[in-house]
Amino acid sequence: MADDRLHYEEIAEGLSWETPGITVTESHILAFAGLTGDFYDLHVDDDYARSLGYPGKVAQGLLGLALADGLKNRSPVRLAAIVSLGWRWSFTGPILPGDRISATIRVNARRETRRPERGIVTLGFDLRNQRGETVQRGENDMMVHRRAG
Repeated sequence: MADDRLHYEEIAEGLSWETPGITVTESHILAFAGLTGDFYDLHVDDDYARSLGYPGKVAQGLLGLALADGLKNRSPVRLAAIVSLGWRWSFTGPILPGDRISATIRVNARRETRRPERGIVTLGFDLRNQRGETVQRGENDMMVHRRAG
């Protein structure tokens, strides 16, 4: 069976692609609160969020990060990933119910490992809403397979 994922040798610095999008719903926010225990008022209380100047509740920052990772895994460019090694992430704007978010992903760096069958790539993310506003950005270090042979 052909493996159409990109392996370390095929991943060039500067390669970039767009992910599909996802519309964030109130259900996402409440389900994430239930899963994580993050019931902070900003995420579950419209009146409290409005008192801070938002139009209503705001998605948890970590929900945005989790959705960015999911969008990466649903994107047309598939990497031969082994494991995520870490994230460096900034929350730059609110994600509101009804926002449709998507990401631009760019290969910022790549490096060899001690193991000849693996390499590490650093992916840069720019997560934007439907108005093109960046709501989150950061980097993900990922270990990937090399091609056998």
